[in-house]
Amino acid sequence: MSPLSPSAKGVLAMVGASTIWGLSSMYYKLLAHVPPLEVLSHRTIWSLVFFGLVLAVQGRLAELWRLFGQARALWLVAAAAVMISTNWFFFIYAIQIGHAVESSLGYYIFPLVAVAVGFAALGERPTALQWGAVGIAAVAVTLLTWGLGVAPWVSLALAGTFALYGLAKRGVPAGPVVSVTAEVVLLLPLAVVWLWGVHVAGWTGLTGRALGAFGHDLGDSLLLIFSGPLTALPLMLFSYATKRVNFATVGLVMYLNPTLQVMVATLVFREPFTGWHILAFALIWTALALYSAESLRQDRASRRSAIRAGTSGTTRT
Repeated sequence: MSPLSPSAKGVLAMVGASTIWGLSSMYYKLLAHVPPLEVLSHRTIWSLVFFGLVLAVQGRLAELWRLFGQARALWLVAAAAVMISTNWFFFIYAIQIGHAVESSLGYYIFPLVAVAVGFAALGERPTALQWGAVGIAAVAVTLLTWGLGVAPWVSLALAGTFALYGLAKRGVPAGPVVSVTAEVVLLLPLAVVWLWGVHVAGWTGLTGRALGAFGHDLGDSLLLIFSGPLTALPLMLFSYATKRVNFATVGLVMYLNPTLQVMVATLVFREPFTGWHILAFALIWTALALYSAESLRQDRASRRSAIRAGTSGTTRT
């Protein structure tokens, strides 16, 4: 059997990352009785432990300290930390309150929101077809809002925070593992203060019941601990994939994540999937098909240009 090519390994890594992300809602559903801020605090702490060990084994902790020594980079990392923690919170919250369908919709529309963010913040010039895809997504959200009588705020929050997270990450002069480790380092004080409050100071939730699940039940404690590796592993697979396959392929495979999410929401959690949801998702999938086709066309065109430029350079030499 011939060994897999780097590209094939990258695609498998991307499939692995998207599968973990897509099925993780079932994991967090097991913690539905633990308030989302408490779950988020543990996710932050145990992610830092996992990433710290990885960097220590790789001998790369010095990269982390160098990143903290750059003022502009530190502000970008802080902005990214705010966005990703907000994203994590809304994802956990959506699963706990039975809005996993909305969560999946958020990750479907994220690439289309990213087009608008790129235009507004980076001066990027999307093609007419890409703008058309964004327009169709806007129509889908509008129809769903009208049909259900309420805007899909969870979907919009997930898509918006992830797009802004990607925007902040563009300027961070470090690899994904180092930059994410820096993000959770900045979030650590907030997580520690919250857990101190619920375990030591006796803070209670809005219902007045005592919080602090960790240490009271072995199953809950282990689930909270392993939320760290569950966060870290797909990110590392994603990082591995992006270095070995083109971004258009990464974008296409990433749709596996929300597809699995909506399947879990409807088939496992038995959440309602109304006619308005069907209409909105059909429009979103149409928009994604147009967006993906255009992304593939642009990727092929850029590769042909690179090949022609290389051939021309060789000829001149």
